[in-house]
Amino acid sequence: MSKLERNWQYAEQYPAETGAIVRARRLSLELGIEPVSRSVGAQLSALAVLSRAATVCEVGTGVGVSGLSLLRHTAETTLTSIEIEAEHLREARGVFADAGIPASRLRLIEGDARHVMPRLNLGAYDLVLLDADHSLLLELFEHALAIVRPGGCIVVPGAFAHGRVPDPAARDEATVACRDLLAVVADSPAIAPALSPAGDGLLTLVRLDG
Repeated sequence: MSKLERNWQYAEQYPAETGAIVRARRLSLELGIEPVSRSVGAQLSALAVLSRAATVCEVGTGVGVSGLSLLRHTAETTLTSIEIEAEHLREARGVFADAGIPASRLRLIEGDARHVMPRLNLGAYDLVLLDADHSLLLELFEHALAIVRPGGCIVVPGAFAHGRVPDPAARDEATVACRDLLAVVADSPAIAPALSPAGDGLLTLVRLDG
């Protein structure tokens, strides 16, 4: 194992998760959902604090691993979370309730994010998480850019598409969409991008003023 691989493995186990997140992660795996990794969850927790996020929009609730991570260190943040699978959303409601998250801090919406996001208020969110079908990534990104405030950030976990993005031979739809988004934001004067190797790649995009 190389030094870089050892570093990545160590980072993936740091820091410890809350009991509620551990239980949500276990439930995710039982239902066949791939939640954000432990290190990505930690980065989401930190980003919510660093951005002083009062309002967060999440695409892809799952059963609440990323949502709990976003709310972990904030007392006032409200989360709007969109999930297309009704069963997952039902489980998520129980997960958030068991974790002691008051209903006043949650708005859980069942539906296709492509149809829900255009109905959200423009520039109203401090942080937007896109954890959904990567083949839809460019369309979801356009919607996210409309609803995030200047100075706010859009976060995309799984930006390496299971390690396929760096492989030029990989040409499936999801991988191409990830590559296209990375290319678009790299050259955009309206966005400050950062790509981390955490998990399966974590792309953070800050919307600049103007």
